[in-house]
Amino acid sequence: MNRDNLIEKLKMISVKDKSLKDLYEEISMCCMDEIKSQWNKKSGRNAYYLSVEFLMGRMFFNNLLELGVLSEAKKIFAEKGFDLNRFEEIEDAALGNGGLGRLAACFLDSAAGLGYPLYGYGIRYRYGLFRQSFENGSQREEADDWLKWGDPWSVRKDAEKRIVHFADMDVAAIPYDMPILGKRINTLRLFQAEGSKEAEKISEYLYPADDTEEGKLLRIRQEYFFSAAAVGELIDRFVKFNGTNFEKFPEENVLQLNDTHAVFSVAEFLRILTGKYKLSFGKAVEIARETFNYTNHTILPEALECWDAELVAKILPDIAVILKRLQVFACREWQGRGCSKEERIAMSVLKDGRFAMANVAVFIAKRINGVAEIHSKIIKERLFSVAYKYYRNKFMNVTNGVTQRRWLMLCNEELSALYDRNLGKGWREDMEMITRLCFNHAGNIAEFIGVKKAKKAQLAEYIAKREKIQLLPNAIYIAQVKRLHEYKRQLMTAFAILRIYYQLKEGKHPEFTPMVFIFGAKAASGYRRAKAIIKYINEIAKLVNSDQDVKNKLQVVFVQNYDVSYAEKIVSGSDVSLQVSTAGFEASGTGNMKLMMNGAVTVGTMDGANIEIAERAGLQNNYIFGATVEQLAKLENNYVPLEYIRDYPEMKKVTDTLIDGTFSDDGTGEFNELHTALFQGASWHAPDHYFVLYDLESFVQALFAVNKDYCDAESFAHKQLVNALNSVFFSSDRAIISYAKNVWKIDK
Repeated sequence: MNRDNLIEKLKMISVKDKSLKDLYEEISMCCMDEIKSQWNKKSGRNAYYLSVEFLMGRMFFNNLLELGVLSEAKKIFAEKGFDLNRFEEIEDAALGNGGLGRLAACFLDSAAGLGYPLYGYGIRYRYGLFRQSFENGSQREEADDWLKWGDPWSVRKDAEKRIVHFADMDVAAIPYDMPILGKRINTLRLFQAEGSKEAEKISEYLYPADDTEEGKLLRIRQEYFFSAAAVGELIDRFVKFNGTNFEKFPEENVLQLNDTHAVFSVAEFLRILTGKYKLSFGKAVEIARETFNYTNHTILPEALECWDAELVAKILPDIAVILKRLQVFACREWQGRGCSKEERIAMSVLKDGRFAMANVAVFIAKRINGVAEIHSKIIKERLFSVAYKYYRNKFMNVTNGVTQRRWLMLCNEELSALYDRNLGKGWREDMEMITRLCFNHAGNIAEFIGVKKAKKAQLAEYIAKREKIQLLPNAIYIAQVKRLHEYKRQLMTAFAILRIYYQLKEGKHPEFTPMVFIFGAKAASGYRRAKAIIKYINEIAKLVNSDQDVKNKLQVVFVQNYDVSYAEKIVSGSDVSLQVSTAGFEASGTGNMKLMMNGAVTVGTMDGANIEIAERAGLQNNYIFGATVEQLAKLENNYVPLEYIRDYPEMKKVTDTLIDGTFSDDGTGEFNELHTALFQGASWHAPDHYFVLYDLESFVQALFAVNKDYCDAESFAHKQLVNALNSVFFSSDRAIISYAKNVWKIDK
């Protein structure tokens, strides 16, 4: 790509009498035209990342940054009287729900940035997750029409469409290719389902509700649809250039399964090799075992996916047969290894009439990885302990990472400029260089304080524009921004805020530094408790923000429609990162890394990558609290929340607000149900099964410690800068290099 040539082309673009959409498309297409000669060049061994989610975010600014023309483009169009930042009105492509999809996006970005041949396969959803708004504090959902701005960064490839067969219909899989820019230009290929109205439902929405048979069938269709299209394409390409010597297939292709959603690709691979090309089942399995790798992202049962065998057979009879054959094949192997009956059941592909997709992945995958040291330990010792006993060499760890291109260079130009001034621009190619910046140098601390002040002002301005709320000045900005789930314990943060609120009302903290709690999260449309927690937090916000006694000391803001672009503002403008999941449940987290990279201290449990963050930046520079995995294991059958809170009357006062009329749930009974879940449990879980109340007291004390330490501006900024400089390890570049060398065996 000729950078100077692109700049000249941008200079030629007129802004006169053009709508925002037209100008956006013209600039985007100008860039696309410039890269086309270098795009889609493949050779040697390539890696393919199969994921049901790719949460790419807004491509415009990121691509201009990758092309090296972002600052010049801003100047060019400013001279024409147009502010390029107006394109922030462009909708994000919300084709993901959270960390799973955002990790996939970061990995593609880093691979291209480093020059590794990594290509993505997924689904081009007609609508994103959903657009979120609040009505009287409750979440409301509407279709996320991200395509209303057009899609100039994708190219439709009609000539390369594929037909995906189901028992009741055929579906056309139309590929749309999105360039992933860096030292090389890789491709994210998303398939759109076309044909009948029923066919088109497959790529209409991300994660349709699966609480009915129809919903479950649609989820199965989605997962098989993109898996079959990807695998079929790769096999056809291999045969075209290499013939049918499939033993060489793994020499050119390696497939990474991003959690269980893509595991149907294994069955499809075996179906094609044994059916169309008549390989023996054993030989097909042997080749698959050299081709596929599996990343596990969670230990939660609902995410490990077990599909009713009869449902699979209903629309994918051949795939059901393949999976049953795989069960028989696996049992023979396990018997040969001397596995007991109980051990064979634990590893079974077909268990209690359902296909266990995680077990399929574990049996076939050449390498299996967790995404943080503690998570990888848990999957070896608990989740897949039997498989680990017999297939020990398969298991490894690759701690997650985030791309510094979007999560530092793009979203925090001020901190990037600080590094430029002190280190030169070489760190942009070699992030390890930022560790050379002296965090004990008074000048660097002063510069950093200035950067953080600027980013906080920008965040406050953005929230004022989006939410019509003025953030408290000179306050500590504390962010908990992530998917809404009970184990992530936004409810515990809500209780902690109330604890602080009541103490302030009693005049207990006269030297209190103002604190602003910023929440951002979407709750799955069918997840009633998560939606109740959103309502509860918004009720707390209403109380706290309107109370004259505390309104200049404490503030709560739940931003609407949290997405990648909102995250860019929040992670760069926050002082404190809340990472408070129950120990052992958050596989890794990536929000913790983004906030750390931008100089936020972590208030968190010893869970996921928090452990590694604390190790690298120092316990003294973060605020770790709560029970560990080992402590919770000992508590499991000895924890009675009602008895526990007897020693904490302030805690009872807080939890009583769920049932005593302090807050209204609009007559839904949802707050009462939250209270019941904490103290009585439910048929599927014990009381307070995420130990919210058990960790609450230590959480509150950690927040008060932050408040006290923040009074010493230089000392607190020192903690923040130490975190920022030690975030190097959490770059997805490091993770991709590990995958490339130890899993995929690919070269630049």
